[in-house]
Amino acid sequence: MSSFIFTSESVSEGHPDKVCDYISDSVLDACLEADPQSRVACETLCKSDTVVLAGEITSTATLDFDTIVRQAVKEIGYCDPAEAFCDTTLKLIPIITQQSAQISQGVTASTSQSGDQGAGDQGIMFGYATDESDELMPLPILLAHKLTRGLAEDRKAGTVDFLRPDSKSQVSILYEGHEPREVTAVVVSTQHTESADQKTITEYVREVLGPRVLGDWWNRSAQLHVNPTGDFSHGGPAADAGVTGRKIIVDTYGGWGRHGGGAFSGKDPSKVDRSSAYFCRYVAKQLVASGLARKAEIQVGYAIGMAQPVSVKVETFGTGDERAATDFVKTFDFRPRAIIEQLDLLRPIYRSTTNYGHFGRTGLPWEARQAATTAAK
Repeated sequence: MSSFIFTSESVSEGHPDKVCDYISDSVLDACLEADPQSRVACETLCKSDTVVLAGEITSTATLDFDTIVRQAVKEIGYCDPAEAFCDTTLKLIPIITQQSAQISQGVTASTSQSGDQGAGDQGIMFGYATDESDELMPLPILLAHKLTRGLAEDRKAGTVDFLRPDSKSQVSILYEGHEPREVTAVVVSTQHTESADQKTITEYVREVLGPRVLGDWWNRSAQLHVNPTGDFSHGGPAADAGVTGRKIIVDTYGGWGRHGGGAFSGKDPSKVDRSSAYFCRYVAKQLVASGLARKAEIQVGYAIGMAQPVSVKVETFGTGDERAATDFVKTFDFRPRAIIEQLDLLRPIYRSTTNYGHFGRTGLPWEARQAATTAAK
């Protein structure tokens, strides 16, 4: 029986890149709340006391970027005026134009060459599902997210007073015959107050956080590394620059399952690198839940401005009937308009997707387990 160790990482909402993702998705939600037909591609950069917004937005919404950005930063927890990066003292530089008319004519159904809503860009998207967890997610990324989310929960609840917003986690799992057996290593790096020492933080992770969030998967004999540099009192955008879209593996499957390369945050669902990736995950979940395979990966390719994908590929990794799985996937409609309608994506739901993975969490429409209602065209 083959055995190997696989590792995935997660980052918290206070990580500089995730701060940028959350700001971008906050701008997107503000647009969709006022105008569901908004076209949005919003990028954010943050460093020290400055936030830069850049991108293309075409919308009837009247946007107060300053309020949106400061509210997002406040919600994350950067509210200390003594720090360089703070909601009340930061500087904002907006650089926003409208969407290119040449892109718009290919996306808009009335002007596209296909006569239907076209893909907002060319590209390849992947979706993955596995029965190794109840959430149909790879276990390493699932457990890594539990650790960073747990840090945020304890910080916001005030139960652990030395925690600060920026943190990362990493979980390594031993597999035997492609079945997860035990956690072999855990790494937790969390920003903290200057008065907190490494021993105190380690005891908190070992005695409180780990057992609480990992449950039966917490392994006291596993390697445990907590703030392995020895000090992490200086963190967040004050210490490191952040940019939207740099945590695409954290956002998806933790390296287990391929990635097409397109980021999610700040993009409205006409951008298929977001909406189609969500739909590929939805279809992969239905395939595994149906019992046709234990593991499934869907790949879809698009040409910009075209409605029908140029390719749809199904992979079951030898865990199911490939032909039956392919026939099953053919019953789904991968046109952008059909995806948007089936998953009801023209809603301000995207701030809720930004942190702790876009997949494997309840309440998101692509995480529902149900048969498709839109037949293939």
